[in-house]
Amino acid sequence: MEDGAVAYFHLKLVPPRPTFPHDASAKEMETMDRHADYWRSQAAAGTAIAVGPVLEGEGAWGLAVIEAEDEGAARALADADPVIRAAIGFHYQISTMPSLILRSKDAGSPQNSTFQHFRT
Repeated sequence: MEDGAVAYFHLKLVPPRPTFPHDASAKEMETMDRHADYWRSQAAAGTAIAVGPVLEGEGAWGLAVIEAEDEGAARALADADPVIRAAIGFHYQISTMPSLILRSKDAGSPQNSTFQHFRT
């Protein structure tokens, strides 16, 4: 990559089972709280562009769009996530995004960055 150039990456956090988080244990939810804090800090630092859960089927998976120097840096960011470090069955799939279109700051206001538990 050229000096000063950045790349964008899509990180998909795959949960330990298709029904997560609806059947999450207390330990898993505590870890998810640390996961949310981790990504809030990455957003505040400007590394994470967008992060959040995606509801699909009977469960959910996590989405992050990040800016990193290269795929190794993206992998390091994913590997530092508390849900990965806890070794409780999560893993990331990482894809390169060759370009990204962003809305202007005037197009809308950012949503509240609070983490909500998806218990049913």
